[in-house]
Amino acid sequence: MEAGAGAEAEPLLPPQSWRTRRGLWRAGGGARSAAEDGTGTDNDLYINQAVVFIEDAIQYRSINHRVDSKSLWLYRWYYSRTCQWILSLTITIILALAFIEKPSSLTVTSDIRYRLPAWNPPCGLTESIELLCFLVFVVDVSVKSYLIGWEEFWKNKWLMAYILTLIVSLTDWIVSLSFLCTEDVRIRRILRPFFLLQNSSMMKKTLKSINSTLPEMASVVLLLAVHLSLFTMFAMLLFARTKDGQQEKEWVGYFRNLPDSLTSLLVLLTTANNPDVMIPAYSKNRAYSIFFILFTVLGNLFLMNLLTAIIYNQFRGYLLKSVQSSLFRRRLGIRAAFEVLSSLKETPANAQQLYVSAGALLQVLQKVEMDSRCKQAITRSLKMCSCDQLSATQFQKLFEELDKDAIKQHPSSPEYQSHFMQKMQFAFGHPYFGYLGNVVALANIISICVVLVMDADKQPSERDDFFLGAINCFFILYYLLEMLLKILALGLKRYLSYPSNRFDGLLTVILLVLEIATFAVYGFPHPGWRPEFMGLLSLWDMVRLVNMLIVFRFLRIIPNMKFMALVVTTLLDLVKNLRAFAGILVVVFYAFAITGIMLFKGAVVPVGNISAVNTTYDNGTLQCGTYEQLEYWPNNFDDFAAAVVTLWDVMVVNNWQVFLEAFSRYSSPWAKIYFVVWWLISSVIWVNLFVALLLENFIHKWDRRCHREPLSDIEYQRTVELMFRDVLEEPTEEELMEKLHQHPHLQLCR
Repeated sequence: MEAGAGAEAEPLLPPQSWRTRRGLWRAGGGARSAAEDGTGTDNDLYINQAVVFIEDAIQYRSINHRVDSKSLWLYRWYYSRTCQWILSLTITIILALAFIEKPSSLTVTSDIRYRLPAWNPPCGLTESIELLCFLVFVVDVSVKSYLIGWEEFWKNKWLMAYILTLIVSLTDWIVSLSFLCTEDVRIRRILRPFFLLQNSSMMKKTLKSINSTLPEMASVVLLLAVHLSLFTMFAMLLFARTKDGQQEKEWVGYFRNLPDSLTSLLVLLTTANNPDVMIPAYSKNRAYSIFFILFTVLGNLFLMNLLTAIIYNQFRGYLLKSVQSSLFRRRLGIRAAFEVLSSLKETPANAQQLYVSAGALLQVLQKVEMDSRCKQAITRSLKMCSCDQLSATQFQKLFEELDKDAIKQHPSSPEYQSHFMQKMQFAFGHPYFGYLGNVVALANIISICVVLVMDADKQPSERDDFFLGAINCFFILYYLLEMLLKILALGLKRYLSYPSNRFDGLLTVILLVLEIATFAVYGFPHPGWRPEFMGLLSLWDMVRLVNMLIVFRFLRIIPNMKFMALVVTTLLDLVKNLRAFAGILVVVFYAFAITGIMLFKGAVVPVGNISAVNTTYDNGTLQCGTYEQLEYWPNNFDDFAAAVVTLWDVMVVNNWQVFLEAFSRYSSPWAKIYFVVWWLISSVIWVNLFVALLLENFIHKWDRRCHREPLSDIEYQRTVELMFRDVLEEPTEEELMEKLHQHPHLQLCR
């Protein structure tokens, strides 16, 4: 390797004459010159470069960054836990500002009938916090731009968009202060989710994949539009206005004009208004049901599921491709570290191929920030290796430890000398003792439920808590005895190594403390015992609520049922590893909530103040099924929290036609476009995308785990990358070297 382009990087390898003598140019070896003694500084640089490349490999980061001494220090500082924590905290703060900015969400309720005036921060308070966040983002984009180099910067569209977003946000911030924070439209609020988006590589890949899928999705959406339009025309012809009073109800309620007809059938596509939309016509003639059934079968069962199939087909290999790319980055980072370390003067001068000394690698491992388990395993393997020099293959094989499952092995049980204690240990450490605990917990729950059912209709003064108090005392004593016996059998360390035991132990301690406090205040249970109600919850009510948590004891049976354990662990792994897709939903929710506030803030007003609004009444009674009659007043866009909940209710599509009708009536008929677009993005695209990825992950994990025998003392902690490890293809030597040759700041000599 030679120096990078221009002054962007220091020479990665020593001068050509020294490299030639060492064989890097494949020339013959020779005696080392005295100049080699002055390579200590270069050796430190190579060590630091190897450290950074290995850390890049661990985190699946790109190695295309500057590699001179100052840049390496800046790079490690930027990716340190402290800096990344500050950046994440800054993103969280700027997103959370929407809850306290005007209109503030700091009220007990969002119901416009009972909501008190919210506290709004004075002008300059949230703006000052925003400015601090913007300054952090300016530093962030500046460091990123410098580290990748100016030539690469102009090729990076995300960084360009990052800078543009900051410029627009700062301009809008200045405008806000100029108007003393009285302006209603703040563009920078809609742009805030971009800061979350650009900070996640997985979210960027997801957006890229969605963009590539849009043409196929657009074809099905177009087919849906044709289906909807044709049936709308048929409906307007079938249910035209006539003298028949029964058919008149269908026309008045659902098919009065083209917008109402389109809306009614669009909602029927989601089955939210089924069978309401059909009942007036069906009451007149049962043959009308054929129209609605045919529309639902073609639209909901065929076209909507076809859209799901298309999205799944497009994303079927998406996550696998992403993990394959991550594996390539890891192998490339390890290989780059090997190339760097092979430049050290420890390499034999007459070597016919590149080697890395074991001592140099140990020196690098001491500086690398990585999981202690992996570091110890690599160090142990290195010390067990008989050779002092490592080839590229051996070097890469050492770091395959990074690809293995994280294994948590439980401590061993104590060894008792007494024969009696050994029998006690066998009895109370046996799985059947745990099963007995589950049976007792079931009895506890049943007894609580029986007492609650019996006392449901009784007044507090008529209730006798003696029975419940007595049985709770018994069960709590059993839980305490069970915990102590398990600690005796397993040992404290082994007992605490199981999450279920920690949960049970914590519950037992809480129950015991509350029970003792209850007895101290109210005495022991006796007939006619009724602990007084004090504050929000009496001590006795707290004990009963905590007792209900014992239901979680039944989750302990899951590991004993193979396929149930497979399903549950798969779902838990998916929840942990699919955070990027939850992030996409947060971005969309945030942008639509802010847009909804701009469009509909203050549009909905209580019934007593809507005389000017065209609302249908029947003898002074609100029309059945309307926003007002259903009392959906808390669902509005008067503040950010209320807007998020309203969007969630629309995404679920249960009764979402109520929101379509109400907001189009309170604001403008064009409001329906906002809700329809939200339905398309959230309920159609995002939910189907999540289902596709869920299926992809579940199928892979099902195939892997169905053939693995469960091990009682070992817990496997898997990530998405490890999930697909067996089906990934290892990059070839040629692919790695070709990519290294393309490094913008380094050049290979071979």
